[in-house]
Amino acid sequence: MERIPEDLIEKIRSSNDIVDVISDYVPLKKQGRNYFGLCPFHGEKSPSFSVSPDKQIYHCFGCGAGGNVYSFLMNIEGYSFIEALAQLGKKSAIELPQINQQNYSVKGTDEKKAMAEIHELLAKLYHHCLLHTKQGRPALDYLEKRGFTRESIERFQIGFAPDSWETASRFIEKRGLDISVAEKAGLIGKRQSDGKPYDRFRNRIMFPIWDRTGTVVAFGGRVLEANDEPKYLNSPESKIFHKGKTLYGLNLSRAEIRQKQHAVIFEGYVDTISAFRAGVTNGVATLGTSLTEDHAAILRRNVQSVTICYDSDKAGVEAAFRASEILVKQGCTVKISQMPDGMDPDDYINKYGNESFLKDIIGASLTVMAFKIQYYRRGKNLRDEGERMIYIEEIINEIARLPKAVERDHYLRQIASEFNLSLDALKQQQTQTFKQQQRSKDNSPKKRDNNFKIQTLLQKSLLPRNLNAERIVLAHMLKSEESAFLIQEKLESGFNVEEHNAIAAYLYAFYEEGNKPNVGLVMQRIDDDKLRKLASELAMLTISDELNEHELADYIRIISSYPLLREIQEKEKQQQSAIQRNEIKLAAQIAQEIMRMKRSLK
Repeated sequence: MERIPEDLIEKIRSSNDIVDVISDYVPLKKQGRNYFGLCPFHGEKSPSFSVSPDKQIYHCFGCGAGGNVYSFLMNIEGYSFIEALAQLGKKSAIELPQINQQNYSVKGTDEKKAMAEIHELLAKLYHHCLLHTKQGRPALDYLEKRGFTRESIERFQIGFAPDSWETASRFIEKRGLDISVAEKAGLIGKRQSDGKPYDRFRNRIMFPIWDRTGTVVAFGGRVLEANDEPKYLNSPESKIFHKGKTLYGLNLSRAEIRQKQHAVIFEGYVDTISAFRAGVTNGVATLGTSLTEDHAAILRRNVQSVTICYDSDKAGVEAAFRASEILVKQGCTVKISQMPDGMDPDDYINKYGNESFLKDIIGASLTVMAFKIQYYRRGKNLRDEGERMIYIEEIINEIARLPKAVERDHYLRQIASEFNLSLDALKQQQTQTFKQQQRSKDNSPKKRDNNFKIQTLLQKSLLPRNLNAERIVLAHMLKSEESAFLIQEKLESGFNVEEHNAIAAYLYAFYEEGNKPNVGLVMQRIDDDKLRKLASELAMLTISDELNEHELADYIRIISSYPLLREIQEKEKQQQSAIQRNEIKLAAQIAQEIMRMKRSLK
């Protein structure tokens, strides 16, 4: 088993356009020669994440993240290099040779691969059992009575786990796969009496759960009989399945979501599938957990607008409230659908039909503020003066948080009209509340990404001359082999910044091997993450097409003279110290040294 050749690594990299790969995670808009979007590696409200199709690299001017297509997948998915390579190879239909695991694998990679393989095989087994076996016929009849079409069954690969203690375990063993891996994934249990394996999923309709790449990583199992418990049995978290980071159906609906720039989020897979039958082709769902910040970040990378469609019970309303707060914080435009009391989306569609669901539920969704107005009314007797005042104060607190003056005015007028209150008094109260909120925000720990971005850019624009000179020279070296060797010859003492010398060393070695300028390939060779980020930043600098002789001489002079300038500054400090001690003779000697050093700069 040999190492993967570097030319194959480069072939896979060059076969996967970085704009296409990153667009699966981040909505990008073209501005000039580059594409820009919101950085997926830190929270921000204005785009500072840049992708260069010419150089096949990315760089965030806010947090400094940068690299090529491999490093992007490694950072955003947590892949090892070989996992990123395999994923991109699969995408571009380039087959990898047998990999030397000693050189490339990380601990747990083999087990994760085996776990995914078992899930994929069981998904096919369960799907076959549902459609083509006598045991699966009652489950298929049940689904068809519930309105599930063959199209939806095929699209979501719905299956059936037979009423047997060993269908899955025997299937896994016959395939020569490790039963202990299936046990770790929660597919198989072991009897306490004799230690023999048994199937955890039995006599259940099976819903495969995929990760964002379309690999089956877990299952949800629903009972056929209403009195069986538990009604839903889901896979536990494992090395390949994390509920808080997985959105059901995203791999199937991403294209529609991105095309419409709108997603509908449900509480479970049954609601998502039922909604798909009704015409909601851009739906996803959380899996037995409330919406997390990771879920919201995934959605924000793909869309601007999200509709929340949860159950109408108390838990569903509370969950919708929390989800709306998280999504708004991520920068999403949010609406909330209102289900009739005691119904979930699946119930509604089966009772009232597809058209009513699209028009009266999804189409009639409320803005977040309109939803909150209803939310704060719950359980209050608004005829009681005390409860009415509490309610009005809660609503004014929410209105004060709205970013647009038109929205604030609209809802204040609505409250004034409903309760026969003075609009001026409400506006005054809202202004006071807004000021209090701002004071609380100002006193909170400072973690403002946009401020950070502005400060970072400002600092970089005000760098000392020598640092700016080194950065521009390195940018030209990344762009031109000829410039790199010319600078190596002229700059005998090297750069003054250690990181700049390190990048230069990579470049000299790269060009000495006969390679042509290729920023993406250079970054592939840089092991240090800090250096890779710096290289991506330098490659994104706006520089002239060519480095003329006069410019080069000026930059070389600035860089080369910097150590002497530092020495002069140190001597000037010594001179001032001597004067303060009244050592006039010593001060005069130091002054002569300073003059001699300054003459050598000319």
